[in-house]
Amino acid sequence: MKKVNVFFVLIFMSVSIFLWPGDFADTAIKIKSLMAQQKKEWNQGNIEGFMTTYWKSDELTFQSGNKRLKGWHQLLAMYKKNYAGENMGKLDFTDIQIKPLAPDAVYVLGRWKVTTKDSFKEGLFTLIVQRFGKEWKIIHDHSS
Repeated sequence: MKKVNVFFVLIFMSVSIFLWPGDFADTAIKIKSLMAQQKKEWNQGNIEGFMTTYWKSDELTFQSGNKRLKGWHQLLAMYKKNYAGENMGKLDFTDIQIKPLAPDAVYVLGRWKVTTKDSFKEGLFTLIVQRFGKEWKIIHDHSS
């Protein structure tokens, strides 16, 4: 039995080397850059710029509370409705952790906070980010 387990571990490790090309550190840098772009665009009041980090597809998913949105345009409409103008405030991300799922996909855990002149909202998020060619895009966002 131990020989069988060792055999599968060795096969998994061998396959993983070929499936994960390059250094994960480079991927993490790109994902951190994507997050920095989101923060910058949001803090400049640019919801459309913020949305460029999301996959522009009807298959994009966003979940929060007990609600699920599907589609890039629906998510844009939700952000415009709930955060337009002064409601956008200032966005910050903390406690970001990036974990590989596959050579072209990662998940990102973290905390978000939006501060306005009168209040703040904060919560947790989980993102699934996928590479399309050379670009990384958020394909799923679960924020609470």
